[in-house]
Amino acid sequence: MVRIQKSFKDLADGDYGTLYLVATPIGNLEDMTFRAIRTLKEVQLIAAEDTRQTRKLLTHFEISTRLVSYHEHNKQASGSELIRLLMDGQSIALVSDAGLPAVSDPGADLVADAVEQGIKVVPIPGANAALSALIISGLPTDQFMFTGFPPRDKKPLAEWLTHLKHQEGTLMLYESPHRVKKTLDAMLEHWGDRRIAMVRELTKRHEEAARGTISECMAWLEEHPPLGEYCLIIEGAASGAREAGENGEVWWTALELEDHVAHYENQGIDRKEAIKKAALDRGLPKRDVYNAVNR
Repeated sequence: MVRIQKSFKDLADGDYGTLYLVATPIGNLEDMTFRAIRTLKEVQLIAAEDTRQTRKLLTHFEISTRLVSYHEHNKQASGSELIRLLMDGQSIALVSDAGLPAVSDPGADLVADAVEQGIKVVPIPGANAALSALIISGLPTDQFMFTGFPPRDKKPLAEWLTHLKHQEGTLMLYESPHRVKKTLDAMLEHWGDRRIAMVRELTKRHEEAARGTISECMAWLEEHPPLGEYCLIIEGAASGAREAGENGEVWWTALELEDHVAHYENQGIDRKEAIKKAALDRGLPKRDVYNAVNR
């Protein structure tokens, strides 16, 4: 059965209330939108992952709306109560500690429950750490996958990396400063020395992006100890990687660059896309491949 959510006013009329997913700044308070501030002032209730952190934000913007806790450890009891209040006609704003709620946090469960009950769910867009890191990484942005936090233990991490090994799109994930070195070491072992951007402190005074191969970034961390949570943006697998032989040699190794491009053109792919694929296979800038085959 298909459920249709119809167009809406900002604070909708109707028997049920509305669940607003309100983005909050990931560091710089100037990233708070006018609409987010207004919504937080107009709803009957704000549900926050960390009420202490959110209270600082509300105080800064002079928002006096009642604040309640909703997080991983109380989501079952708190979520049921929030759904009840929504069905009674109250409108609720859900916020996370920073960025978009319901991304790698228990807000996703509340959204699923609201949708199941026919409650209107409205996004209030704003800052997001993963996408902000992606667009400054210098890596391809036409295809990407957000993978959240990697598993902590060695065996589940190895299985997780193996599962993602042949993902061709750029990979985006979060990692803590305490585990980033171990995660990079495991990536190098399972994926090889791919290009990567390690981004931290986004929108803050000490915003930093370290770009290079995995091994280069590991060496860089030896001289610059990790600080703050990282967004790791990692180059996806080369499109020919799945066809690698047992000796690890990929199918295009013996081909000249022009023949590599022609291989894709023979599959019915236009020349521009063929050049892009060949560049991705070889880890070369697309412009360099274009110039080489169009002399």
